[in-house]
Amino acid sequence: MRYLKNILMLMAGCLSLVSCEDKLTETPNSYYTEDEFFSDPDNVEMGILGIYNVLPSLYGDYGMAFFASDDTWYAAPGVSDSGRRDISGYTLTTSNKYVENAWLYTYQGLERANYMIARIEGMDEYGGNANLHKLVAEAKFLRALFSFNLVLYWGDVPYKTTSTDTYGEAYLPRTSREEIYDQIIEDLTDAEEGMDWATASSSPERATQGAARALKMRVLLQRAGYSLQMDGQLKCPEDNLRQEYFTAVIEEWEAFEANGYHRLYTTADGVSSGFDDEGRTIGNYEALFRTFSYGTLNSKESLFEVAFYTVDGSTGARGYWGTYNGSYVDAPSIQTTETSNYMGRANANFRVVPEWKGYFEADDERRDVMVCTYRYVWNSDIYNHEKQEQTATRSWYPGKWRREWMPLGYKDPNITDVNYCMLRYADVILMAAEAYNEIGETSMAWTLLNEVRDRANATAVYSLQDYRTYQSLPDLPFFNGGTAQDNFRTALYWERGFELAFEGMRRYDLLRWGILRDALVMTGNNTVANTEGSTRAYLAGDNFQTGKHELFPIPLDEIQANPLLENTNNPNY
Repeated sequence: MRYLKNILMLMAGCLSLVSCEDKLTETPNSYYTEDEFFSDPDNVEMGILGIYNVLPSLYGDYGMAFFASDDTWYAAPGVSDSGRRDISGYTLTTSNKYVENAWLYTYQGLERANYMIARIEGMDEYGGNANLHKLVAEAKFLRALFSFNLVLYWGDVPYKTTSTDTYGEAYLPRTSREEIYDQIIEDLTDAEEGMDWATASSSPERATQGAARALKMRVLLQRAGYSLQMDGQLKCPEDNLRQEYFTAVIEEWEAFEANGYHRLYTTADGVSSGFDDEGRTIGNYEALFRTFSYGTLNSKESLFEVAFYTVDGSTGARGYWGTYNGSYVDAPSIQTTETSNYMGRANANFRVVPEWKGYFEADDERRDVMVCTYRYVWNSDIYNHEKQEQTATRSWYPGKWRREWMPLGYKDPNITDVNYCMLRYADVILMAAEAYNEIGETSMAWTLLNEVRDRANATAVYSLQDYRTYQSLPDLPFFNGGTAQDNFRTALYWERGFELAFEGMRRYDLLRWGILRDALVMTGNNTVANTEGSTRAYLAGDNFQTGKHELFPIPLDEIQANPLLENTNNPNY
């Protein structure tokens, strides 16, 4: 059962902390004043959960759109929609509705975190109450997460770490992303010092020390890389700062090793069956993603998940993982009394770049998880869904979350309770490998990369020549310096795609490496998605503009409402 599911349902109607209807007492018509709410430490956890409650809104449909397009997937083509298609095709405007909503929810989460941190730290009991200190640590983790999104998506933005008490405080000028990064690192340092490491009884739906350390690694790597500045130029820090950031990443990795709890998931950690419906053996990597779709929580590899749950399909934290970004499933033509016995539908709003299927080593278990080559159609003769292979490769789907891997039944045909795993241990290993390579310890980087490959049944490799021996890979127009470090960067480009595609960071990997446009153009020029049909389906490489699309636009409404932004949007919007 989901740890947060009942809490999410409760918080859906209880989000205004100073005037929140007390649904935990026998007097449901009473309301907390601020002083009453913070007079009892037992009330405070409800406020912390109110911060978590923003995450499902941010990482549902909007989050998926913000992850595409990269060189592994893209939104299914169609007319301009002021949403995911325009984001994926890099034709978005300052009035894009998804961008507006992501901006709104990110600031909403930041405001709630600021409010709770200040009020808890001001409580009389705070000094000697260990639980209150842990709750502040959680709130600082969440504040760091929302702050990182602001920098990642919009660069220099209005920013503060105090809550907004008056109308005039709502509008601020831009703050340098470097100042925001400093605050993020400070918050994550406090968070990892204030939270315990996960244990077997932990839920990844609540932040732990491992989540804070993993997020800090991600932040440090992004900070060390390229980003679009307000002058329209792509820049990265001076080399001495980059080396400091890479060394700090390794320090976080060493803490993971010293603790020893987290590791890669395997079938030994528990799957209901070692075989699928066709009698095929389920590999370790597939087993991991089956657990996500099935709703099983496991804190070994999964460091932090955004929890989705709706009791009736219409209220609560409505999820779209596995319907919007999974393989296509027809809506079942059944009676309303039969919904517990059949799969719901899956709209399949995204497509995988099909060439990736051919890039994998033949026995690499990740290939058939990443690329799904079939759909389910409704067959009225057998009164059930029937699997149908997709011969048109431009109709292949991202396959990490699938209706067929979820328990039968649905509350709404389009909605799921599948969590989004934001941070997992495989990413931690690959981030550590990248940092070791960048400080010149490339042999250690290959060792770590092989830990991830081994779980997927891919052959161990110790050089780029080895890597190319086992996989059929095209030449890249970047990382061709001929050095040991560049050779590993080439391997890492592929390996992070094999392991982490569709999980949220690929676009930003390419950005911080300084190759985003090159990768999009390379993909667009070489994918059958642009030649198989009568129109080009993958448009990212056609439309991407360097000096513009590395960031999203600040929503037009915000530009017009906030005079301190001086009517200036991000570069070239």
